[in-house]
Amino acid sequence: MEARTVITSAANPAVRNLCLLEERARERRKQGAFVTEGIRIFLDTPKEDILGVYVSESLAQKLSREPLPELEEKLNAHRAVVLSDAVFAKASDTDTPQGVLCLTKRPSWKTEDFFASGKSPLLLVLENLQDPGNLGTIFRTAEAAGVSGILLSKGTADVTSPKAVRATMSAIFRVKFCYTEDLGAELAAWKKRGIRLYAAHLDESIPYDAPDYRGGSAFLIGNEGNGLTEETTALADQKIRIPMEGKIESLNAAMSAGILLYEAYRQRRGGRA
Repeated sequence: MEARTVITSAANPAVRNLCLLEERARERRKQGAFVTEGIRIFLDTPKEDILGVYVSESLAQKLSREPLPELEEKLNAHRAVVLSDAVFAKASDTDTPQGVLCLTKRPSWKTEDFFASGKSPLLLVLENLQDPGNLGTIFRTAEAAGVSGILLSKGTADVTSPKAVRATMSAIFRVKFCYTEDLGAELAAWKKRGIRLYAAHLDESIPYDAPDYRGGSAFLIGNEGNGLTEETTALADQKIRIPMEGKIESLNAAMSAGILLYEAYRQRRGGRA
């Protein structure tokens, strides 16, 4: 990569801002930006969303010995700033930094964007999920299953947090999502559009593979420990459950989301309804 001056102070304003964005969801919302870490996700980041790039001194030196044309081209295009390894470690959120940090625009989708294709949408609603790893994994699975959009309650963890972003495996750039201050109002509006709401719930529910999900459908998944609130559950057209053997009372939220989404995906690919 092209030669750059090396930043050697963790007090540098740009470095301090990286740390601030990684630590505080409020700051990410305020600035409309977040930080990604790693080579693969940097290469996957849309160029128009990149606000700044930072590379460790050791990676810059390695590239001079072992060129990686695709990576170097993108680093040079965005005039990557070199940080000493000590400063990079300070700014990094991981124990074993890969050598690339990217300051990125926060996506700004609206729920109306979920319906842009004109097809029967497959939607996912997450209420008050707290584990960022679960949240990121759900985004990754949602992309694979062809989800049209993900609606998140205001009490759900921030998907632009470092751990959640890593777990998305770049799906955060490709899956439409937005947070809502009034989940009930959004779901009521969806019902008026003909979207059927299916609440993942253990009480008075039917097996998840019984309904027909080929029309506009939305799965509602609640908090890891408490499930969906009563208010949200009451809006559902149908409560569904995943049958389980043994003494297990419930599945991981990301696992549950994957099972439900892939049943809908199976049906939409021509499987039996």
